[in-house]
Amino acid sequence: MQRIENINAATMTDDKGYGLIQGATVIINKGKIEFVGAAFDAPATPTAEVIDGNGGLLTPGLIDCHTHLVWAGSRANEFAQRLHGASYQEIAEQGGGIKSTVKATREASAEELLTLALERAETLMSQGVTTIEVKSGYGLDLENERKQLTVARQLAEQLPVNIKTTLLAAHAIPPEFNENADGYIEEIIQNILPTLANEGLVDAVDAFCESIGFSPAQTEKVFKAAKELGLPIKLHAEQITNQKGAKLAADYQALSADHLEQLDEEGVKAMAENGTVAVLLPGAFYFLRDTQKPPVELLRKHSVPMAIATDANPGSSPIHNLPLMLQMAATFFHMTPEECLRGVTVNAAKALGETKRGVIAEGCYADLALWNSKDAAELTYQFGVNPLKTLWFNGVAHDRVSKPWSAR
Repeated sequence: MQRIENINAATMTDDKGYGLIQGATVIINKGKIEFVGAAFDAPATPTAEVIDGNGGLLTPGLIDCHTHLVWAGSRANEFAQRLHGASYQEIAEQGGGIKSTVKATREASAEELLTLALERAETLMSQGVTTIEVKSGYGLDLENERKQLTVARQLAEQLPVNIKTTLLAAHAIPPEFNENADGYIEEIIQNILPTLANEGLVDAVDAFCESIGFSPAQTEKVFKAAKELGLPIKLHAEQITNQKGAKLAADYQALSADHLEQLDEEGVKAMAENGTVAVLLPGAFYFLRDTQKPPVELLRKHSVPMAIATDANPGSSPIHNLPLMLQMAATFFHMTPEECLRGVTVNAAKALGETKRGVIAEGCYADLALWNSKDAAELTYQFGVNPLKTLWFNGVAHDRVSKPWSAR
């Protein structure tokens, strides 16, 4: 049992703000939160280990709810092409983009992929992240999609972190199905999806519904197959063009629709009606030098929960810094500090279907981050520094040292 005292706790349990409790005490027992509240209300725990928070800020462990963390290769050359004037779409149409990463990922061994992914995950953890969603989508056949998802599962075996896996086989058309998107969709729904779901490698199913990806009709086939298997769905929607993907996803009770720069009010209303979270990805917006912002005001108007994630991937967001995304969301999308922190805690948990994470509440997992800060707004305000002091995962504390997962 642990007793964390002398802290200000941003519980994230109210509807819009931080749910801040000043002078709080949090009691952890058997990996879960047994008590959170004002110090004078805390029960006696004579045998507990007492941890002095020194007036710091305690938040839920951060959640990165949209990443593509398992890949091989580099696309720095494409970054240079874009700086010389080529568009993301043009590069993709010329055989670059996702397809170049598919080639490198297929050629890499599982061991090589694991080494690369471990470093990326460790970087996120060192910034206070305790839950990471990891998508496949760089294999695009049964063998290599399995390889990606297996590596993602291994991250949780080797590190104290919660990993949620998402099958994104409908990410691009593989070379074996060149100009035969319908044929590849059939391969996904008849073979890749049911096989990997049966092997226990899939927590959710995603697709890239876009002019350079898959049509709404093709995407819906994937959704139907996922629903038949009892799997929740997510969607890359309205990033480049408005394909009405967010409405389609919401109509299928999707956990989230992600990107959303081109989202219209019809889609926002559908998301609100069906409880679909809007996952905003300011890193991709920044890296692609986009100018169309997601409709934050509409999302606020219709009370759609907004999450924020890194979208860590080699092509459009080679970023492994979730706290930086808070600053970008505030600066580029004009989100408030409260919205930003909620975006990587309670709302990010909703985007993954996690009901016992993302808040500091009794009965929830003791995934916590203690920061050398007294004001929660500082986590959005500043960047380039790391105020993390201690990270708890399932009640086990880890100091932020050279390897933050080393037992405290």
